[in-house]
Amino acid sequence: MIPIHETETGVVFRIRVVPRASRCEPAGIRDDALKLRITAPPVEGKANEACITLLAELLGVKKARVAIIAGHASRTKTVAVEGVKAKEIAALIAAL
Repeated sequence: MIPIHETETGVVFRIRVVPRASRCEPAGIRDDALKLRITAPPVEGKANEACITLLAELLGVKKARVAIIAGHASRTKTVAVEGVKAKEIAALIAAL
């Protein structure tokens, strides 16, 4: 299980992104981060936007509640999700 830190407004955790994949999907856990495969290339923020869209779908929240707070130009990113609890996110990630 990945470390999920609860904040005043929601949760923070890490993701590992694989751009230019054949489809958008979660791909397990890698180095204490949720691994995501996305079809978008890592150009002009397209991969970041695809990450936000996929995470919002997977976690059942609106895209506006998901934000990349660190690692904008890196494959390993830190994301914040507002309005959820760590237990909820842990259960959703475990179900993937």
